[in-house]
Amino acid sequence: MGEAGYEKLLAWQKADELAYQIYMATNAFPKEELYGMTSQIRRAALSVPTNIAEGYARQGKKEFRQFVNIALGSLAEAKYLLGFSLRLKYLKPEAHKSLYGTAEEVGRLLWKFYRSLSSDRK
Repeated sequence: MGEAGYEKLLAWQKADELAYQIYMATNAFPKEELYGMTSQIRRAALSVPTNIAEGYARQGKKEFRQFVNIALGSLAEAKYLLGFSLRLKYLKPEAHKSLYGTAEEVGRLLWKFYRSLSSDRK
């Protein structure tokens, strides 16, 4: 089975890596947070690459752009939750810095991609 078209997008690749890194980092969160913070941050992080994939499967740029917009919102949620996790001391400062840096990179790539899907272009 070959690579899906969205998998060629750098924004998707970085978002996928961020989701994976967040999943790994949250393995160390307290067990009582499994249905709270752990679940919430994982859902937000996973929503970024999944919305890119779903948008890619849509029929036009306008729809795709909407899914990328949702991915940007999910990324903002994940970034907030990373900071909150640091405040709760669920993440060490080094882990937070690394994850947040990756999230910032994903954000730059997504925003650039979002603008490239401008509705006035065919």
